[in-house]
Amino acid sequence: MEERAMIKHIVFFKLKEPTAENIEKTVQVLRDMDGKIPMLRSIEAGADVIRSERSYDLALIVEVDNLEDLQAYAVHPVHQEVIRYINTVKDHTLSVDFEV
Repeated sequence: MEERAMIKHIVFFKLKEPTAENIEKTVQVLRDMDGKIPMLRSIEAGADVIRSERSYDLALIVEVDNLEDLQAYAVHPVHQEVIRYINTVKDHTLSVDFEV
């Protein structure tokens, strides 16, 4: 049987108003998904520490077993609630999904 690769989902966020308070709250909103979405193998979120001109304000890294789980995560009600919040504070985002 062929072993299927896990999927790593990474999102970078630029906030409209990147104050320390807004960044901290957004990181917490992302971390609060932990334990609430069964298909997530791991979840990490954190604020950028370099704060260079090219830096994004924060990042999310999620790991799931396969593409089906990534699709299920995308439509999960807890994730959809997070997206609604993110849409109120983000300037823009970048994401990448790859096999590990």
